[in-house]
Amino acid sequence: MKPYILKYQLLFWMAAATALTGCSKFLDETDPSNFTVDQYYKTAEHARSGVNSIYASMREATSSGFGGGAWMMTEFATGLAATDLGQAVNSYFVKDLINTPDNGYGRTYWVSYYRGIANANLAIEKIPDINMDEAERKKLLGEARFLRAWYYFGLVRMFGNIPLILQPVTLNSPELKPMQVPAEEVYAAIEADLKEAEASGLPWTDASGKVCMGAVKALMAQVYITMAGYPLQKGAPYYELAAKKAEEVIDSKQFSLFATYADLHNPARKNTGENIFMMQFRTQVLPSGWQVAILPYNKNISAYSDETGGIYANIDFIRAFDPADLRVKEKQFFYTKYTSESDRAKTVDLGGYYIYKHFDETAQLTTANSDLNWPVIRYAEVLLTYAEAANEMAGPAAKAYTAVNDIRKRAELPELAGLSKEQFREAVWRERWFELCYENTTWFDMVRLRKAMDLTTRRFEEYVGHKFSYGPVVSEKELLFPIPSQEILDNSNLQQNKGY
Repeated sequence: MKPYILKYQLLFWMAAATALTGCSKFLDETDPSNFTVDQYYKTAEHARSGVNSIYASMREATSSGFGGGAWMMTEFATGLAATDLGQAVNSYFVKDLINTPDNGYGRTYWVSYYRGIANANLAIEKIPDINMDEAERKKLLGEARFLRAWYYFGLVRMFGNIPLILQPVTLNSPELKPMQVPAEEVYAAIEADLKEAEASGLPWTDASGKVCMGAVKALMAQVYITMAGYPLQKGAPYYELAAKKAEEVIDSKQFSLFATYADLHNPARKNTGENIFMMQFRTQVLPSGWQVAILPYNKNISAYSDETGGIYANIDFIRAFDPADLRVKEKQFFYTKYTSESDRAKTVDLGGYYIYKHFDETAQLTTANSDLNWPVIRYAEVLLTYAEAANEMAGPAAKAYTAVNDIRKRAELPELAGLSKEQFREAVWRERWFELCYENTTWFDMVRLRKAMDLTTRRFEEYVGHKFSYGPVVSEKELLFPIPSQEILDNSNLQQNKGY
């Protein structure tokens, strides 16, 4: 990791000048490569652009092509995804549970997230010394702390004990070759950052896509419900905290479920309604990078020249849906047929269930240049987090039923009623599996719960020992991903995760 930490700091201003802000506007800096760290962070404009640079690293995992894409890593690890992309060996290593430290997906996450952390560390250190409006300073620091927490939350769940770096690194810093710390220390830092962000005066919503109070509290709910489960197992007090933060988002009345699933992938609905926080993209500037991955392999249905067949739904997962569930109907969460690119009057049978919830219709039909954002936090997840956490505290009370039934009503499923605490728990888990599929959520649920859904019975069983429907069996090592081998070569203080 040594070369990357220092490089990210010394070149942060380049990211600042090119970072796509929440309002999808590039900053207009004059020859930013002439800046040094000492020369930068002198004005309020520098502070804003420096914080903008922190967002940029979020997007790197979504880039996809004939080598697959890093965002697929946590999807293939669930056993719920399939691929036809033979040359994407990183996908098969994860999918078939034969992963190695040389997997490029894991390194993409490690490198890009620590780059984001390095830029956040600079902003958090430098902004307090700038002569600027105090309220704006607090908000910018709140954004920076939220983003640092978000990056660390991803890293600690994927890799376990990791380096915790909270200050800028120089050639003389002991953090140049950092040691790993226990996961609990990372969670403590995440919690501290989010509490600072919560007190920063951010607005409840931000239609431009920047960090908002809704995102802060929703992420706190995610963090607390994870801390309640594995690996920390902090239990009831943290379920209570998770329920409280999710309830604050619900009670704010600032967010709501979309009336139709089509709105989930409608670029006109970016950063509004159900979309609490998203990765920002803009057509012709920084277009979304995953459209080719969710196309069937060479079926000639798209304006894109590449159709990779990179990822689609495991058919056994599709069969686990209630047949009446709207989400599994054609062109809701999935699509099985589409018109031919050469003749739009002709329908092509695709031979599988491809992911429609991330599908940009305009880009696929005409532009091959997507304006779609990637969802990071949806209101649907907040509702399900509240229902799960509240049930752990006091059983299925009325408000918990309302939260999960709002999800089910949109799916045109009957409302839940009269369940025991144990029955309600599994019902909420099932809704999380079905509602949040292919959004980089399910594997994290599997690991914090140590549970996986049997696709035949729809009941939950132990994650370690769970057999994927196509054969591989999960072992203890799959509770974490391997630390990238190049990072261990660069930093001899790093210890590889068990089993790799």
